[in-house]
Amino acid sequence: MNLLTNKKIAIVGGGPGGLTLARLLQMKGAHVKVYERDPNKNARQQGATLDLHEESGLKALREAGLMAAFRANYRPGAEKLRILDKNAVILAEDSPKTEEEIDRPEIDRGPLQEILLDSLLPGTVVWNSHFVSLSPDRDGWKLEFKNGPAVLADIVIAADGARSGIRPYITPVKAFYSGITVVEGSVYDSATASPKVHALLDGGKIFAMGDERTLVVSSKGDGSLVFYTGCKTDEHWIRAAGIDFSDKAQVLAWFKKTYSGWAPVWEELFENASIPFVCRPLYSMPLDQTWEALPNLTMLGDAAHLMPPFAGEGVNMAMLDALELSQCLTGGNFSDGRSAIAAYEEQMRARASAAAKESLANSDVLHSPEAIPFMLRFVN
Repeated sequence: MNLLTNKKIAIVGGGPGGLTLARLLQMKGAHVKVYERDPNKNARQQGATLDLHEESGLKALREAGLMAAFRANYRPGAEKLRILDKNAVILAEDSPKTEEEIDRPEIDRGPLQEILLDSLLPGTVVWNSHFVSLSPDRDGWKLEFKNGPAVLADIVIAADGARSGIRPYITPVKAFYSGITVVEGSVYDSATASPKVHALLDGGKIFAMGDERTLVVSSKGDGSLVFYTGCKTDEHWIRAAGIDFSDKAQVLAWFKKTYSGWAPVWEELFENASIPFVCRPLYSMPLDQTWEALPNLTMLGDAAHLMPPFAGEGVNMAMLDALELSQCLTGGNFSDGRSAIAAYEEQMRARASAAAKESLANSDVLHSPEAIPFMLRFVN
């Protein structure tokens, strides 16, 4: 029994999880709209490359019939990983892989978004839709938006990320601070703007560690790079530090002080980055979270199981959520929406809890004196 027959489905959030779900549901004939707060697909700068896993992200793309498009857009060689110390000495690196040996192929966020958007029916994504509130309407929901008309839907799925506006309608359980705050930056045309780090990067990824701090750098297919510092701070350090992250000089001064003793080569990133930098404390949902399933409202991805990015599972979990939710809603195994959603949520929480546990453990060790030995074991 397809539980979506003659139903209107609203997905709030147009990231990889929400778009994957929209594609999978449309393949089953469902009436789907995706409401995304960005004004258009090019409004947001896309971050680092994503490694998709066979058992999750790639599995969802395969079920969505999008593997040919993926193969045409992924980046062989981007999976190369180098481990460096704070002095920019290369301690280890992955051995080169043939295309057949790559088990977690990398793709930039922009091309993945394009693949998913191109797979949807015209008009599926309603851009410039900033969610404000949700209220019951007969057997469904009324969704209000900041800058558009209200809409009615029979089923609502929250795919609106870490700061989900819909999650509180499902559960009061909140995320907790992981202890780590990151500062993110981008360098365009890195071969020219940041040649020393560009050479160290060699088209792949860098993990540099020392003094219980991290610096992760990732190449992108457009010739740019993105980088992320990782430091132990108080939860509200951003406010207390008083740094203007649109002022390059202030951020560079912070880096020199906080990463004192690190090689000057790393300063090249901050001197040539575009502004503003993005500063973000990292949060995680409790590993034992639970809630009572609703018949017509659920969530996926970071909205459901936010975790730090130290297990490489974020986008993969979101895309697998989309696949499993679509199967529960359209696979004919459940007689009603509540049962289907309850089954999905139970398996989703179990998966996500295991991934979040690993992510938090990795975060702890990467920001400890054992970081380099840990990563050397990982590579070898």
